Amino acid sequence: MRGAVLHAPGDVRVEDREDPRILLPTDAVIRLSATCVCGSDLWPYRGVEAVTGPSPMGHEYVGVVQEVGSEVRNVKPGQFVVGSFFASDNTCPICRAGYQSSCVHREPVGGLGAQAEYLRVPLADGTLVATPETPSDDLLPDLLAASDVLGTGWFGAVAAQVGPGRTVAVVGDGAVGLLAVLAAKRFGAERIIAVSRHESRQKLAIHYGATDIVTERGDEGVARIRDLTGGLGAHSVIEAVGTQESMMQAIRSTRPGGHVGYVGVAHGVELPGEELFFSHVHLHGGPAPVRRFLPELIDLIYKREIDPGKVFDLTLPLEQAAEAYRAMDERRAVKVLLTP
Repeated sequence: MRGAVLHAPGDVRVEDREDPRILLPTDAVIRLSATCVCGSDLWPYRGVEAVTGPSPMGHEYVGVVQEVGSEVRNVKPGQFVVGSFFASDNTCPICRAGYQSSCVHREPVGGLGAQAEYLRVPLADGTLVATPETPSDDLLPDLLAASDVLGTGWFGAVAAQVGPGRTVAVVGDGAVGLLAVLAAKRFGAERIIAVSRHESRQKLAIHYGATDIVTERGDEGVARIRDLTGGLGAHSVIEAVGTQESMMQAIRSTRPGGHVGYVGVAHGVELPGEELFFSHVHLHGGPAPVRRFLPELIDLIYKREIDPGKVFDLTLPLEQAAEAYRAMDERRAVKVLLTP
């Protein structure tokens, strides 16, 4: 099969890879209908994370089950399925508490390489969720978004305790941040402040429910958000970037007693203990337990109540994966969908 492989920072190649096969009785092999490039893929692409050798890329995926192991009961060949970026058994005590991305048996799907034609999914019974029927082509982007960025934005809103009557600020205008705006709107937030400097992303944020746009970052962004909230700060802030600046902007934009949901993959983030102590700000986040939300998200998508697939503003064939990475790295695209 063909698949994207990162050889060194900035060096993505689509090349022949070994076809995946059933290795354990809990595995499934799926033929991918759509995959994509994630903002977190840009960390190793830019050299922020070390690249130690050729690495299969991709962890977002939807497709059709081709084969299952002898112990798989919940999905069967021919079904269309959505998965998440961590494989989980969905039965351990951590999974049952709603944190499947910290499952005691979790396995990262990223190392298996979902930017490809086929994918082996471990722990298939706990990881894959079958759709009610084979989706129409126009639903593919929405379902693909559910496999990571929608579920991650959703978790950001849950972690930030978003709810009716609350003012919410979203720091970050990538796909996760934009879909955190969508989630905040679904959760009934009264006011949603999106932090964005890019006109096209601002328009999508407004489409998803943003009521205010803040273009400033860092301390200036904090001052602007506090100005919009009577000097108090937002009740809920969703951090969707993962840098020191974005995290501190999120914390300092939150009122005492408020909540920060941080879902940006943290790089070089260090928190000042004394400031945090006196802020009375709650912090919760981490790798989103997407599996927790998949049934609900799939249902909303099939009812056409949400349209998360709009974050894909460029579609390319898998063979052009290198251009997909360049487009996102250069911010010419919010998120690129790849068709195997």
